[in-house]
Amino acid sequence: MPYTELTLPKAILFDWDNTLVDTMPLIISSINHALVHFNMDPWTPEDVKKKTQLSARDSLPLMFGERWKEALGIYRDFYHQNHINQLKPFDDALSLLDCLAECGVQIALVSNKVGETLRNEVLHLGWEGRFGAMIGSGDADRDKPHADPALLALSQLGVQPSSDVWFVGDATVDWECAKNSGCLPVPIGFAHAEAYHYPYAVENCGDLKKNIKKVRNAPWQ
Repeated sequence: MPYTELTLPKAILFDWDNTLVDTMPLIISSINHALVHFNMDPWTPEDVKKKTQLSARDSLPLMFGERWKEALGIYRDFYHQNHINQLKPFDDALSLLDCLAECGVQIALVSNKVGETLRNEVLHLGWEGRFGAMIGSGDADRDKPHADPALLALSQLGVQPSSDVWFVGDATVDWECAKNSGCLPVPIGFAHAEAYHYPYAVENCGDLKKNIKKVRNAPWQ
């Protein structure tokens, strides 16, 4: 990956779920709990990864039709009963954030998780002081892949969108949001084959930290 061609970013926007924290097992359990309630077949993990990238307000009407708000309540009740106890940061996530703080890079969260839930999870981990903005579903007029939440986060950071702003996320909606907002998409993980088409894709948080250090130590910095 040609990270040595880059300069240190002015800011990094991070997705939350399955980027910094491993929430996929609970998301799978929660969506299948709602599906079974409506006598629908449960989804495989691969199905869930493909079909739940949009925010709940955008995706559930496609799944449940007119009863989507009822399904949302069932999903959220199950999720909220379990999410705090099952919240698990990925290896090297915290050290990555520490590295960025040492480099003077501003960071923010841009998630399709409901904003209040997102901020409660960050608070539970004690990470709230690390982010200059924490934007979730419903905080902006439209959710990812639209540019709105990324632009809102950048406005709170006081940073203009540009290729000097990286958007790190595990899903296509993150990369599309990056492009729609004029930022540099940085896929993390390779759960989606499209990630291989992006030149700055990384395997995990540790891989990203390693590349941040390469950029920081480049002679033109």
